[in-house]
Amino acid sequence: MTWIAALPMYNVTPSLESEWRAWLTDVLSMVKPACRIVEPDEELHGFWRRPNLLVSQTCGYPLMHGLRDQVQLIATPRFDAPGCEGAHYASVLVTRADAPFDTLASCRGARAAYNQDDSNSGMNALRHAVAPYARDGAFFRSVLRTGSHVGSLQAVADNRADLAAIDCVTFAFVCDELPELARRVRRIGMTAASPGLPLIAADTVPAATVQALREALNEALAQHPERAKRLRLQGFSALSLADYERIAELENEARAVGYTRLG
Repeated sequence: MTWIAALPMYNVTPSLESEWRAWLTDVLSMVKPACRIVEPDEELHGFWRRPNLLVSQTCGYPLMHGLRDQVQLIATPRFDAPGCEGAHYASVLVTRADAPFDTLASCRGARAAYNQDDSNSGMNALRHAVAPYARDGAFFRSVLRTGSHVGSLQAVADNRADLAAIDCVTFAFVCDELPELARRVRRIGMTAASPGLPLIAADTVPAATVQALREALNEALAQHPERAKRLRLQGFSALSLADYERIAELENEARAVGYTRLG
């Protein structure tokens, strides 16, 4: 079997993607079996289910909606970013820099942007934050699916939407890499926190290899501290699927008050 690896989640710019790839190359050089880094040639839900997946990063929402039965957790990154606490993260609620909104409650009847239907940070956390303010299952005038957090930020900045929830790690990278875009939006709050985006392996990967990967993750950070700083990586935590139940709790709390989908 030819093992494969990819880190598709935090490639905000090409230069940042190169840094992630270099770090992953170092990690893989420390473990056996041999593995090649690939660009996913299919939608990510299919890629994450590949039986030859040695390491990748996924979102907690798809993890808890079926993916958990076909993968095993390696580790969860701890990021140095506002909104992160240990291996947990929250989303930044942003509006346009010149918009009249100062709180989430004041956004009633506004336009929302979100990245994907299966995103914890862009959809699930926002749904949970909005739920207490919804009436008859509604809060926004309209919602726009953009395909990415950067796309949602661009929609807000361009006045195609008024509000978005942005993964705080992504937002920190945008501030670092795309400062002009960051200056065109303004923070008005934060969502509830939940476990961050985990590194996963197929359930076919031997336990000894998973343990070797865990050790290599931190060793690769220590070898290149400047790269770790740019990637905002502080280390890794070993979380369980029980820890990720918090994501399902956010969904269930919104549903319990009748707010089942963004709208």
